[in-house]
Amino acid sequence: MNVGTGTSGSLRLRFLLAITVWVALGIGGIWFTATRVFATHIEDMYHEELEVHVRELARLTRLDESGAPRLSRPLSDPRYEVPLSGFYWQVSIEGQPVLKSASMTRGSLDQSVAHSPDVAHEIEDGPTGPTITYGLLEEAENGAQVHIVIATDKSELDDDIAAFNRDLVVWLATLALLLLATGVAIISFGLRPFGRLGDAIARVREGRADRLEGSYPSEIAPLVGDLNAYIRQNNEIVSRARVHAGNLAHSLRTPLAVVTDEAERLRDGDSCSTSGKVLLEQAEAMQQQIDYQLARTSLSAGAPVPGSRAMLPELAEPILKAMRRLHPDKQFELAAPDHPVALAIDPVNLSELLSILLDNAGKWATSSVTLAISGPVGGLVTVKVSDDGPGMTAEQIAKACEIGTRFDPSVPGSGLGLAIARDICTDAGATLDIASGGTGLTVTVQIAGE
Repeated sequence: MNVGTGTSGSLRLRFLLAITVWVALGIGGIWFTATRVFATHIEDMYHEELEVHVRELARLTRLDESGAPRLSRPLSDPRYEVPLSGFYWQVSIEGQPVLKSASMTRGSLDQSVAHSPDVAHEIEDGPTGPTITYGLLEEAENGAQVHIVIATDKSELDDDIAAFNRDLVVWLATLALLLLATGVAIISFGLRPFGRLGDAIARVREGRADRLEGSYPSEIAPLVGDLNAYIRQNNEIVSRARVHAGNLAHSLRTPLAVVTDEAERLRDGDSCSTSGKVLLEQAEAMQQQIDYQLARTSLSAGAPVPGSRAMLPELAEPILKAMRRLHPDKQFELAAPDHPVALAIDPVNLSELLSILLDNAGKWATSSVTLAISGPVGGLVTVKVSDDGPGMTAEQIAKACEIGTRFDPSVPGSGLGLAIARDICTDAGATLDIASGGTGLTVTVQIAGE
């Protein structure tokens, strides 16, 4: 698995999901509890109010001379006087006209709920729909049974509960959004040091810094210190490895020179001429490998060295001047944008790469060499080195980057240049492409820009 990209998801997303779940559970719990508590509370309030009204109605009920029920005064709640208001009462005595509230302009209430001196209630059908009906049975002075019933439309209770639920949902939704916004703000603030750490690592990786810079919270500071120690130690290891490799190459030069000298003597002798030639060929191959490894150890290994980056065309100008002196009969031209271009490659590596390509082009060019710089496009800077020489065949291009490849022994060189150029591009994550149109050769290098 690539640790750089990662497949375990975003830490920010994890925190956001955790906060979202927590807010959802909290808001859901508040909504469920609040609706249950309110529904219970308002139901108790309605029942208490109706029980008060039914007892008030019983106290106000009187019988006239004929035994018919009458009220000494209207009920205290004026809603019982409004036609079809949803608040109704009814008093009935067997054999007498039923006394109804002014609000009950149609229908009637079921007097069966008034069957006991104790207040009872049921859900019944009323004049305007299901009603919460309360009733009690009283005995008049003449012994008649008086059925006292009072009712309220159940929709009144349901509407109050629904209105509360709507207001509660709006309020809780607003609260949830505020909590989520606060959570996002807290996450952004809390993870900001990680963003700064990522930027610092990017600067080191791109060669704009040689250590992780900035101040960090105490929880992250030890990690930053360890990373800086690792970067420093890694640079020291690379430096020591270069020194050791260089020392090894230099230590082999002397015995190899002795072997070469002896091989030349054998070659010049009549009896051992063939053996001398074989020894010389093998000594030359060993010398090429030593030169190649020695050249590679002088360059930066791997990705761009922390703390450095290359700027074009600034870096190319002194190289072009050197090439004009080295190949005075050739013209070296530069085609570059007006603004500086930064490349994510160690300047030592890029200098070596340009020197190799320009020198190689100068050796084969008929009259001119052009260094063209363009970009960045899509994050890549394109560097082209073109000459007007004889070019190369497809077979020659395929072998051009092999160690020790020389197509014309009369042309000065060791056959290592393009092999080293290829390795520099590979280490820097760049691409190197060689193309020939029959006349002239073009080497194209694409390197990540900043």
